Amino acid sequence: MDIRNDMLRLLNSRRQGFSLEQPFYTDPDYFKLDMELIWYRDWLFIGHDCELPKPGSYITVQIGDYPVVLVRDQQGKINAFHNSCRHRGSRVCNTEKGTAAKLVCPYHQWTYELDGRLLFARQMADGFDKSEFSLKPVACESVGGYIFICLAKEPADFAPMRAMIEPYLLPHRLREAKIAFESTIIEKGNWKLVWENNRECYHCVANHPELCKTFPEAPTVTGVNGADSDPEMVAHWAKCEAAGLPSKFRIDPAGQYRATRAPLLRDAVSYTMTGKRAVKKNLSDGVSTDRIGSLLLYHYPTTWNHILGDHAVTFRVLPISATETAVTTKWLVHKDAIEGIDYTIEDLTHVWTETNDQDRRIVEENAFGILSPAYEPGPYSELHEGGVIQFVEWYASFIGPRLAEGGRPALRSVA
Repeated sequence: MDIRNDMLRLLNSRRQGFSLEQPFYTDPDYFKLDMELIWYRDWLFIGHDCELPKPGSYITVQIGDYPVVLVRDQQGKINAFHNSCRHRGSRVCNTEKGTAAKLVCPYHQWTYELDGRLLFARQMADGFDKSEFSLKPVACESVGGYIFICLAKEPADFAPMRAMIEPYLLPHRLREAKIAFESTIIEKGNWKLVWENNRECYHCVANHPELCKTFPEAPTVTGVNGADSDPEMVAHWAKCEAAGLPSKFRIDPAGQYRATRAPLLRDAVSYTMTGKRAVKKNLSDGVSTDRIGSLLLYHYPTTWNHILGDHAVTFRVLPISATETAVTTKWLVHKDAIEGIDYTIEDLTHVWTETNDQDRRIVEENAFGILSPAYEPGPYSELHEGGVIQFVEWYASFIGPRLAEGGRPALRSVA
């Protein structure tokens, strides 16, 4: 049977409130359709403005088959390009990050301006027109210190997402922050399993002793399960909004992105073993209110985030294969915070380093069990796994119509 039709059939016949059939988590052909119909068509979180501090600063990323480079140009604009030389296709930038006056392909030294224009191509024939061979652009947007790209030829309108999430982000001034530490782990499980695990705390008390010292297990915390009827959440929103911090739960109509601010447990102000600050200096000079909890920001399929008074922890999900996913975590602090004086890497990162490794093991055991011929979809807990149900509904509602369209999505081709 045609894979596209087979996938659509299983989506249309799935039981509401149940996990997906085995191929969605294991099959390489299903994974290819995920990439083509979601990852190559939707906005993806890549990194932060502060990672590109000056003209010529660049970072690279691999999205499935697509290598991409993001670079700040001489005018301060952040541009994204297919990281593929217009000569013979070699990667122009082959390190994760760096700084360059110009982008020079190491193969034959074709040289590009920071805005993508081809400046120099040695010993080409008379009549060669450099203007026809600029680096191919990738749609790129920055909002509140977050950089998103979209590989689609005609990206979805970014304006609605900007309008919703920007007010939540701006008070924290993440454009003025710096990366204190980052790590990438490879989880041997499908990207959807990584997200399903993230979207519930049903597993937290038995698996995350460090996180549970400060992060509440209550299913209302992330907003999906009746946060507006939780008196503690409503009181926290009122306190934070009175201090100028947008906090109420908001979600876009399609369910792809949402934001809310949640209180931490008891007197906790940060994700540490004691609940005390991890960083002496506030993350933002514009936020001085104590006990603001954590701003929870989610955007499918690439990012979830925790932004606190003293630091921020951001997560990026990138699929590698049907059964491998890279999760990159970055800890952001005030740009003037000094390691060893204002914070230590151990205190700053301990809770989430442990939690990430625990989640990695959970996802891998989940993936291992799903490989069993005896696996069949099981029911989610309506009380504790509303976030998982919402994620699966989003996935089905996004990819289903695209499967039904037939044909291949229009993408910017790589040279």
